[in-house]
Amino acid sequence: MAGRDGTDLAGLAGLYEDLHAHPELAFQETRTAGIVAARLRELGYDTTAGVGGTGVVGVLRNGPGPAALLRADMDALPVQERTGLPYASAARTIDADGREVPVMHACGHDVHVTCLLGAAAVLAGDRSGWQGTLLLVFQPAEEAGRGARAMIDDGLFERFDRPAVVLGQHVAPLPAGVLALRPGPAFAASDALRVVLHGRGGHGSRPETAVDPVVMAAATVMRLQGIAAREVAASETAVVTVGSLRAGARENVIPDDAEMLLSVRTFDTAVRERVLAAIERIVRAEAAASGAPQAPEVTVIESFPAVVNDPEACAFTRRGFDTDLGPGLVHDPGPVTGSEDVGHLATAAGAPCVYWLLGGADPAAFAMAASIADIERIVRGLPSNHSPLFAPVVEPTLETGVAALVSAARTWLPSTA
Repeated sequence: MAGRDGTDLAGLAGLYEDLHAHPELAFQETRTAGIVAARLRELGYDTTAGVGGTGVVGVLRNGPGPAALLRADMDALPVQERTGLPYASAARTIDADGREVPVMHACGHDVHVTCLLGAAAVLAGDRSGWQGTLLLVFQPAEEAGRGARAMIDDGLFERFDRPAVVLGQHVAPLPAGVLALRPGPAFAASDALRVVLHGRGGHGSRPETAVDPVVMAAATVMRLQGIAAREVAASETAVVTVGSLRAGARENVIPDDAEMLLSVRTFDTAVRERVLAAIERIVRAEAAASGAPQAPEVTVIESFPAVVNDPEACAFTRRGFDTDLGPGLVHDPGPVTGSEDVGHLATAAGAPCVYWLLGGADPAAFAMAASIADIERIVRGLPSNHSPLFAPVVEPTLETGVAALVSAARTWLPSTA
């Protein structure tokens, strides 16, 4: 079965299912990287593995001209899959903190890898439609926010070509077969924080002798919800999520400490600074109000900026999409509060960034949609990225994803013949 440009869809589907069934956490993507490197070498790419840890770079030169970077991320998440798919992941591994965790491609990076390998095959197989250099970057550790920086620090743009553009895509619960491209600030900046609240442990039957960090943490979680609701203007955007709260091991033991992990998403640097300051203020105030014997610890454990798509580069790329994929398939999704570290690659290269969303939801779910509002309502009801139920449909997701990458590459590396 062949798709656009003669893509072997059956082969890609098998590759995707294999990658989905064998996910790997950030900086542990050794199996995935091995598959990627082997396939690139078979296609004739000059291939280098181990860039930035587990990253892979493939270079294909096709005469004089600029270089275009196409990027896919490879890592998965510590999520227990509940899709019920025949190729669902049952993997477990040891995470960076030494804990055994389930692993799932809950964000669709297996789709990204599959589509870029498919595009690599199409572009290598037909060099008449483009001229220049393809720089394919298979990046580790996007979920940790450190993979792009690790590859840059390992000499990505000194060891390989410096590109004229950075291109990529991210699968999302939009109708499969469509793309969504937003000029300007497109994906939010991300800050991840660890908060440790210090109490004084004791017996669960005598709380008056202790300072309970669980109660302190509960009060802090609730108070933090007021930041976005009451300290950020309606015309601004901020998201503050407490994704993890850990304390104690027994029902009758009040622990000494409680740990919270927070995710903050913003688009504007002034809003970001205000939100981070509010978190610090609230955490310290709640600790003081609880009579904590020691000040809390607030640590930023990862941070990366908003993805800003170059407007002119977006318009140029979109014209290629309209020509190659057909008009009416590209939409503006508005600002996306999800985050991505792909912007580091564009900044370090001094190149424009064009990063779009790839629809991955079953088109049948949208059959009765009569308006954009209907589509938005349906999307809100679907499992999102990072959900244990997130499962992009194989087709037309892969076909569209390959076609979009091929179109973008050929738009930026046109043939002079």
